[in-house]
Amino acid sequence: MKVKIVNNSRFALPEYQTPLSAGLDIRANLDECVTLRPLERAMIPTGLFVELPEGCEMQIRPRSGLAAKHGITVLNSPGTIDADYRGEIKVILVNLSNEPFTIEAGERIAQMIVARYEQIEWQAVEELSATERGAGGFGSTGK
Repeated sequence: MKVKIVNNSRFALPEYQTPLSAGLDIRANLDECVTLRPLERAMIPTGLFVELPEGCEMQIRPRSGLAAKHGITVLNSPGTIDADYRGEIKVILVNLSNEPFTIEAGERIAQMIVARYEQIEWQAVEELSATERGAGGFGSTGK
């Protein structure tokens, strides 16, 4: 699938880190470093603008290394970029650790995944079909 992109950053286009990666790493497009104190959040610009094909969305997800090593994650994970959005992609990062964390220009801050979706049409009914699980949720199928 081809996706149109405008790259107004000074960094290379997002890229897959391995041949079987699902997500493309995206970088912080900063003029100066941003330090997130514990529980602080910030919208980090990427300098990227995309035109997704109809029926596709782009999901912005955390990088596991930043989350595991530093407690840095995407606040609205996964963030959704709709096919009709043409603004700059920005990533809302939050520091869930007890230590300040500094984001530097060009640092890989998140990953993006393009996925197809379908829009639904509601079918109003009086009841739903029965299943073995029924209304059980939140741990009802085991530990």
